[in-house]
Amino acid sequence: MAQAQVQTARDIGIEVPPPAQSCTDRACPFHGHLKVRGQVLTGRIVSAKMEHSVVVERELLHYNNKFERYERRTRRYSARLPSCLSGKAGDEVRIMECRPLSKTISFCVVEVRGGAPQ
Repeated sequence: MAQAQVQTARDIGIEVPPPAQSCTDRACPFHGHLKVRGQVLTGRIVSAKMEHSVVVERELLHYNNKFERYERRTRRYSARLPSCLSGKAGDEVRIMECRPLSKTISFCVVEVRGGAPQ
């Protein structure tokens, strides 16, 4: 008789709430074997058209000495979205650095904070 084993989310090393769902994704920091380390960034999902991946954009303010003003700059990161987290375009997320998963993906989504009011 096979019993359904409840899979608990493991501690990934930072203070984020574990996802309510469980998954069988090997590249999930909570339920798989992916270890996260390094940078922790916050941004907004601008594209979720890839399979298990999203494009996260974050906005920076950079001071320009010549004109004594701040200029707005943006950076885009491709990040892995585990199947236990549900994120869509417009949601604010926290991503964390991991080993390279593909040519462009070296970050993984660890928390979905919710969307912008529409």
